[in-house]
Amino acid sequence: MTVSAVPLRPTYCDVDLAAISRNVSAIQEFVGAAEVMPVIKADAYGHGLVAVGSYLESTGVAALGVAYVEEGVALREAGITVRVHVLGGAVAEQIEAFVDHDLDVTVPSLDKLYEVAEVGRQRETTPRVHLKIDTGMERIGVHHYNAERFLLEAAQMDHVEVSSVFSHFANADAADLDHARLQLERFLEAVGTYERHGLVTPRLHMANSGAIEQLPESHLDLVRPGILVFGVRPDLEVTPAIDVTPALSWKSRVIYFKVVEAGAPVGYGSTWTPSEQTRVITLPVGYGDGYRRSGSNSAAVIVRGERRSVVGRVCMDQTMVDIGWGTAYNGDEVILIGEADNGVGVSVEDLAGACGMIPYEILTGITARVPRRYLNG
Repeated sequence: MTVSAVPLRPTYCDVDLAAISRNVSAIQEFVGAAEVMPVIKADAYGHGLVAVGSYLESTGVAALGVAYVEEGVALREAGITVRVHVLGGAVAEQIEAFVDHDLDVTVPSLDKLYEVAEVGRQRETTPRVHLKIDTGMERIGVHHYNAERFLLEAAQMDHVEVSSVFSHFANADAADLDHARLQLERFLEAVGTYERHGLVTPRLHMANSGAIEQLPESHLDLVRPGILVFGVRPDLEVTPAIDVTPALSWKSRVIYFKVVEAGAPVGYGSTWTPSEQTRVITLPVGYGDGYRRSGSNSAAVIVRGERRSVVGRVCMDQTMVDIGWGTAYNGDEVILIGEADNGVGVSVEDLAGACGMIPYEILTGITARVPRRYLNG
């Protein structure tokens, strides 16, 4: 096992790169011939953009997806050369950055198509573009019922290379898939434009993590797994179809231990008071690190293999935990996300539930103040 340097801070995340690789392989096996493009936006869902991107490139992935041009630039500046598709929109002033850093551009409108083509003409190059069709998300993209002109103009335009046409599901992680199936139907009708006009159809893609597991008919030419790459399911309603392993664990250590008398309130706002004498430990982690304040009096951590309750309000830099009459000492490891040797654990989904959030918010909310260690790279 290869482990990067032990951080000075006693609160840190471990990221198992081999688990990420296994997850991508499991997804690839499940989708068969479709290409797998791991999406590593939002700092690779809190796992570390450059570290994860570099590792995935070394495993042979053909492309990576990000949300913003700035993320693509960061990958290029780190020496990553694999194809990078920026999935989100961009303003006109950013288009030259796509060209300068050989990044694939999402084009969600005719106006943007013209802007990209003009930059290509001026720079005597041919940017790779991906045409975005809105099939029911109402976010970015040309409406499916207005897509024909968009697709045909792009097909005939100089100074752009249409690499793919894609859309995005709004409800593929739900138990009721009727709207997702309607979106897929709309997308396939829209891209039928190519066949109806005797043109070659570019690559097509639509499937996110939820659709990968629940809608095999949406796999098309390429799939875009995001949170599933990191071993976390997009929603508890999604029936597991692929065996994936969480890649991230989050740990801290006890920095203080005390006996709290019955009736003595703990923390800001005095929101928790023990009914009897108890033992409370303090951890050097708080909402300034992304350990959510909404987990106050509801989240749990693992201390010496046992689940223990967070009590009082989570502070910016510290969190208190009631251990009852259990044992803990200064310096003991405490698991915020992950599993102890005896199998007792707190999952990302557990913490999200305790905080009234979704797993995406927990992972992407772990701040840069928390060091990441990389294992098995």
